[in-house]
Amino acid sequence: MDLSHGDSSPLKRFVVAKKKISEVFDQLLVYVKEGSVFVEETCQNEALENIASLEQQVQIQAYANKLQTIKDVLARRHMKVAFFGRTSNGKSTVVNAMLRDRVLPSGMGHTTNCFLSVEGTDTDHAYLKTEGSEEEKSIKTVNQLGHALHMDQSLDAGCLVRVFWPKTKCALLRDDLVLVDSPGTDVTTQLDSWIDKFCLDADVFVLVANSESTLMNTEKHFFHKVNEKLSKPNIFILNNRWDASANEPEYMKDVRKQHTDRCVKFLVEELKVVGREQAPNRIFFVSAKEVLNSRMQRAQGMPESGGALAEGFQERLKEFQNFERTFEECISQSAVKTKFEQHTISAKQITEKVRNIMDAINIEAAEKRAASLADRDNQIDRLDFVRNQLNLLIEDIKKKIKAVTAEVESKVSIAMGEEICRLNVLVQEFHSDFHPSPHVLKLYKSELLSHIEEGMGKNLAFRCSNAINASVQFSQKDMIESLQPLLPPAIQNQIQMLVPSRKFDLSYDLNCATLCSDFQENIEFQFSLGWTALVNRFLGPTNAKRALMLVDKNFPVMQVTRSLSTTPSSGPSSLAVAPPQEAAVTHEERMMFMVNNLASLTSRTSMSAVIVGGVVWRTVGWRLIALSVSMYGLLYLWEKLTWTTKAKERALKRQFVDYATEKLQLIVSFTSANCSHQVQQEMATTFARLCQQVDLTQRELEGEISRLTAKTHTLEIVQSHSKTLRHKATDLEKQLQVFTDQYLNPHH
Repeated sequence: MDLSHGDSSPLKRFVVAKKKISEVFDQLLVYVKEGSVFVEETCQNEALENIASLEQQVQIQAYANKLQTIKDVLARRHMKVAFFGRTSNGKSTVVNAMLRDRVLPSGMGHTTNCFLSVEGTDTDHAYLKTEGSEEEKSIKTVNQLGHALHMDQSLDAGCLVRVFWPKTKCALLRDDLVLVDSPGTDVTTQLDSWIDKFCLDADVFVLVANSESTLMNTEKHFFHKVNEKLSKPNIFILNNRWDASANEPEYMKDVRKQHTDRCVKFLVEELKVVGREQAPNRIFFVSAKEVLNSRMQRAQGMPESGGALAEGFQERLKEFQNFERTFEECISQSAVKTKFEQHTISAKQITEKVRNIMDAINIEAAEKRAASLADRDNQIDRLDFVRNQLNLLIEDIKKKIKAVTAEVESKVSIAMGEEICRLNVLVQEFHSDFHPSPHVLKLYKSELLSHIEEGMGKNLAFRCSNAINASVQFSQKDMIESLQPLLPPAIQNQIQMLVPSRKFDLSYDLNCATLCSDFQENIEFQFSLGWTALVNRFLGPTNAKRALMLVDKNFPVMQVTRSLSTTPSSGPSSLAVAPPQEAAVTHEERMMFMVNNLASLTSRTSMSAVIVGGVVWRTVGWRLIALSVSMYGLLYLWEKLTWTTKAKERALKRQFVDYATEKLQLIVSFTSANCSHQVQQEMATTFARLCQQVDLTQRELEGEISRLTAKTHTLEIVQSHSKTLRHKATDLEKQLQVFTDQYLNPHH
């Protein structure tokens, strides 16, 4: 029974392994590209503080390029078996027997003059490509192929012709198997170039020997060369044309043993590619021509043993089938290992390195995130401290400002009261041209007011300004020291520049010109013993004014009554001499009447005063009265003569002192309140400027908190993404390990 080439073929192992490793590489390439993009984005994000380095970015990009190259190589990978032997040993016939069809030209003599590779194509027609050309030359039969090879004179023994045979016609070619037929090893001496060009990627070498002769040195020499370049190549030896032994059955066993011993010696002792126990399993005695004819007949529906077949055909057919099975198992196992092992190792290394990069990024992101969280918590605590401390300081500083302003108000009030008491001294210090004329008088009063305002301002400043300025500066310094810890470190050392230590100038705006604008002086001569002056002196200005109005109203009645009572019996003559005497009497009587009226106004005992006046009048006598009148007149004359310009100036100053004192008393509280308001404004301005800086600190802290929050979120994303990529690497490593265990190290 011939073996059917189905799913049970060992060659399927290579096909499945290639598919699986290709799938893993597809995933790995997608993974590394994803990782490359991630590393590049992370590297370019300045906010992440170089969590990923440029070196890592370059490294992972190189891995992606390398994987793409390996992936492309894997797509072209196939199992390759190379057939060698002397000319006419039946190499092409062996290939055709394995392919179950006459694919390669074969026959007597030198038929293969170059390297021929046979591989499957999905098309329904056969074609070939010559080396260095992509032109598809169509062939339909073996004869056409042979004719084409012979007609192409440019082909030499060192070139390759690729034959593409439809997979639908040959099951063996469906399993990524490429069979390479070579010219005879005895036609050229270019063995080294042959090996380098066609054999370095071969998985199995088949030496087709002629069982009618022994192994030739040319055949051995070639495989010695192969063995030098490859580490323990897989070599099978087919002793072809074994059907000839049927003619001499009595020598069959001896000849077989002789060939076997020589082949074992060649494999074990000379090449040292297998052990002595395994060597017989690499040596087969077959008749490729018989197998090919049998299989061709079976394909045509004829009995496979039909025709003239030598005795022992079934044994030779079974041995050929055994060779195919052993060969397929060997090439499948060998090809999987040689074609995929190194790439699998590279994939593991790349996966491990990429995973290490993701681990490094993950660790760095975790550390940065923890640091950012701690930093953000510190900034939040700092912001809460600044806010709470500022609220406490605002209340405290408000109280201090209130205390300082109250102190200033008290100081200014006391100082101003003392200055008002010293106003007379300040007025006496004023000297200027004085004349009672209205024009000069107006200028004099204007200069006096300026002198008073300037003098009182200087005196108040001397009394208060230094103390107030010291108090204000001390309070400002206290504010600075209180708020300094709340400011950014960069501003703390420059805080004195924010609040310049200038001297605070307090303004005492007395505004005397407006305050005393309605001052009216009285510098007319006033006799000190005149009745008006006396009334003013004893009764005060208000009562005196009332008394004088009363005298002017009642005096005419008194005058008529008095005339009638003193001359009751007089005639017209007495009336005629009355006027001279009337002047004196009138003055005396007026005095008496005024005294009576004054007494009446004050004590309401006018009757007693009249009686006493009468007694005095009668007792004293006219001489004493005359002397008194003379003294009175001299005093009047002396005062009149001494009422000079200087006296008038003194009177004006005295009147001004009285007037200004009264007016200034009215603005003491206003002025002191104004000064305290100035101090309050100065301190409030300083405090507001400092608070602005504290507000700036708060805004900076809020901005920093927002920045750290965003950074923490970004780091969390980076950490999560790197962790995901790390897990993907672990999954890929598991898949690679499963592939290794299943296909590369199945016995482990």
